[in-house]
Amino acid sequence: MALFRAKKPAGKPGEWFYCIEHHKVEEGPECPAKDRFGPYSTREEAQRAMDTAAERNLQWDTDPKWHDTADGDAQDAGNDKPGGS
Repeated sequence: MALFRAKKPAGKPGEWFYCIEHHKVEEGPECPAKDRFGPYSTREEAQRAMDTAAERNLQWDTDPKWHDTADGDAQDAGNDKPGGS
């Protein structure tokens, strides 16, 4: 009897994932969580995973509530307390 069993990625049939290592859509999932986006409800949503991520990154980067200073420190745009705390 084996002391250790290989862990199978958790998921359900009907859940769709996009594997960023193999660049493919999978139902199940087949690849480890560190290598995939999802779950998505449809195959088409999973196929658009990289586009969706790019759109969300752009929204985050252009969010007027988030600002970076020239030295890379984050500033809180809604901070009204004296002393910046």
